[in-house]
Amino acid sequence: MKRQRESTSPPAEHKWQNNNNIIDSGIGNDPRRDAPKFHLNFVRPAQMQLFARVLCHPPLGQALSVPSDQLAIQFNVVIESSKSFPDQGWEAVIWHNGHQGGKWAGLTLEKVAEPSAAPLALGSDDRPNVYRYYFTGRLPTPADGDPIDFTLKYRTVSSDTWKWVKDTSSIQDGVLYFQPKEIPPELHHYLKGGFLSNFNIKSLVSEVPHTQLWHLQQKHARNSDEYNHAEDAVLSAFFRLDGLHLVILPISGIKGFLTVLKSDSNGNIILNWTKDFIEYDYKSQVLVAVGRTFEAALAAAVYQARRLVADNQLMKSQEIVEVERLPEIAPQPTWMENWYDGLTYCTWNALGQNLDQQRIFDALDILKANNIKITNLIIDDNWQSLDNAGESHSKRGWTEFEANKEGFPEGLRYAVTEIRDNNPDIQHVAVWHALFGYWGGISPTGDIAKNYKTKTLRKQPAGGFAEDTITVVDADDAARYFNDFYQFLLESRIDSVKTDAQFFLDLLEDPKDRYRFITAYQDAWTIASLRYFSTKAISCMSQVPQIIFHTQLPADKPRLVVRNSDDYFPDVPASHPWHIFANAHNSLFTSHLNVVPDWDMFQTSHPYASFHAAGRCVSGGPITITDKPGEHDISLISQITAETIQGKTVTLRPDVVGKSVDVYNPYEAERLLKIGTFVGGKGGISILGCFNVSERALYELVHLSDFRGIEEDDEYAIYSFKSGKLSPSMTLDCQFPMVLLEMDSNGWEILTAYPLRSFTLRGSQGKMTGAAALVGSSMEIEETGRLRVKATLKALGVLGIYISSLPSLSIKDHFIILIYNQAIPVHTVSLSKTSTSVLEIDIKRAWDEMGLDSAWNNELSVDIFIK
Repeated sequence: MKRQRESTSPPAEHKWQNNNNIIDSGIGNDPRRDAPKFHLNFVRPAQMQLFARVLCHPPLGQALSVPSDQLAIQFNVVIESSKSFPDQGWEAVIWHNGHQGGKWAGLTLEKVAEPSAAPLALGSDDRPNVYRYYFTGRLPTPADGDPIDFTLKYRTVSSDTWKWVKDTSSIQDGVLYFQPKEIPPELHHYLKGGFLSNFNIKSLVSEVPHTQLWHLQQKHARNSDEYNHAEDAVLSAFFRLDGLHLVILPISGIKGFLTVLKSDSNGNIILNWTKDFIEYDYKSQVLVAVGRTFEAALAAAVYQARRLVADNQLMKSQEIVEVERLPEIAPQPTWMENWYDGLTYCTWNALGQNLDQQRIFDALDILKANNIKITNLIIDDNWQSLDNAGESHSKRGWTEFEANKEGFPEGLRYAVTEIRDNNPDIQHVAVWHALFGYWGGISPTGDIAKNYKTKTLRKQPAGGFAEDTITVVDADDAARYFNDFYQFLLESRIDSVKTDAQFFLDLLEDPKDRYRFITAYQDAWTIASLRYFSTKAISCMSQVPQIIFHTQLPADKPRLVVRNSDDYFPDVPASHPWHIFANAHNSLFTSHLNVVPDWDMFQTSHPYASFHAAGRCVSGGPITITDKPGEHDISLISQITAETIQGKTVTLRPDVVGKSVDVYNPYEAERLLKIGTFVGGKGGISILGCFNVSERALYELVHLSDFRGIEEDDEYAIYSFKSGKLSPSMTLDCQFPMVLLEMDSNGWEILTAYPLRSFTLRGSQGKMTGAAALVGSSMEIEETGRLRVKATLKALGVLGIYISSLPSLSIKDHFIILIYNQAIPVHTVSLSKTSTSVLEIDIKRAWDEMGLDSAWNNELSVDIFIK
């Protein structure tokens, strides 16, 4: 029986009027905060409590899962009071219903007079000075394992009245869910009602530890009467009251099946499926997984989905041969550096739709004049030859492979040759095209229609694509069409493509058309792009279930760059925070596919430029800019790129796809969006991008456990990119393993958690994801007792090194630093201005002054000797 919850509200006589303006103006966001300090001659305790700010971890207003082996929950509370008021003692109490049969009671927190390592406070330097008071306490895990609701009350010691957080800030209770020691193995424990009676259920052995997995197959086949394009769920996840995570993954893309999830007005799960090919005796399938973490449950479902898809691929013999050849054309590390890690420039928002070769030449000249070295160029929409001039793009059809004569009078090959000859840093040139050719398909009267079999298809209108018919190359001729087109591009010195509007396959009205065209076009495009471009292709607008499961899930091909969200819209202010949020959450799923998620282009000279730049840096995907000619933020570009020893520009891409840490927080939650990524293997460096996507300032405790890959017994320090500050050392079980982070609306910060040893390499300083510049390192003690550290770097810059004993060492007497066995100038080595334990080596300056040559190397080795 579910126990009753008592109200957390204080007695009526203890309630205070909720006035957020007064609360915030005390020490946070008052425009008068730069005025001279004032001191009240008489201060009532109630005034101090009203103006105080309180932070708590575990956070209020959220739910947290507690592992089954955790014996107690550690609470940390920080109270801030303006120094305009007298310094007084404070008390803090966690009010909870975790013991005594669900009755509410208080856990009095212990005030820590001087924490051994007070948390680093970030983003609050421009506020008046404040007193900070730290409290901690441990609440034993309840024996019955029932959830615990909790809130917080506080007061000054001179007051007899408690202040409740809920009244001052409207933040609701936090909830703790306690995981069971064993995960129940029966599916009916998780899904109830008549839903399961429609399926044959089979329990499977999961490849992921501590998870349960089931395969559900429909008992009776029947087709839907209507093909519905409402917003459906490709994946659903649920955070349960027992602290476990339930993932439901319907399978699509097999033998013409589309299966999605919906919900009704009562919150029931509805399975909605459509079968495009009646002849196949195939039934819809669903995978259900349960785990102690969302990631584990999702991984269990995806691994099994990949197996199901592999067993049901319908490739022709020629396509099978091509796929089997893929290991021979797999990308090499140098290619990866150029395509994935090179800085890309796209013409779309930069040059607009009036595209011609001269505008491209001029834009590239301006980039070169500003010393912006791009590796990849994307010639976006409007280079093609089209019919119906002056009409909307959805009414224009593609006529021939050659570029339009108005903008490219000498042809595509001439333009690309000019680009390559005048811009030797550009390694790859791509062109844009729609999967069906153009937004309006193929022109019925053009050369393409004369040379290939075509078909006019009925399609559903969507967005700005209002036409209900479209002429395309027929599915039977798709392979020859892509083969000939990409051969033409290769002969024109184009070596990569951006293939857009792939969702048009999902808009086709006729089920037989959908069945024929989805498979034929996806296979033909995939094989052709591999054959001619070695996967240097970007898949755009392709996040529809059939394409995800057919093309992006299987792991039998090199990873493909796939657009991870809707477009970047520079002129729509509300779109920018949503763009980062949507990408971070989409990556929860796409990170498990065989793709490199692409968060789309952005402009560096824009009010949201650094916001987008930080998002791209932690995304783990490529970085593309689309600056208007001459409108460049050189400083920002420097923060997201670095120069290699070969003179190329690379982005510092982490090893792991960045994704949201708080899986279940909605966009409206008014909580910091935290995006976690990682560099290196076990014991590596964890990076956390923090973004305020809400419309008000936020102030939170960022806990060490928010970082991905943190080891339980290791010691860490957290580095702030924007301030350059380094936190005191901390472990997961220390008193305050966190930093305080204040952030204005649309603000951002990148925090990096470095594992602390006596000697820790930190990567390039002054770069948003500078840790990614570090390729590898080794350490040994020589026979003489001298410590030797070898660092391998992918780019030049300022190398930061944490040395615990640095304050007692002398740069001149205790260090020898070599590049290619040559000692670097002493003046290129210095102490950090923000941390006494960090040594900084200006590798770029040393490299230039020493006149070193990379020869055939593309990585740099640095030897550091410490006496």
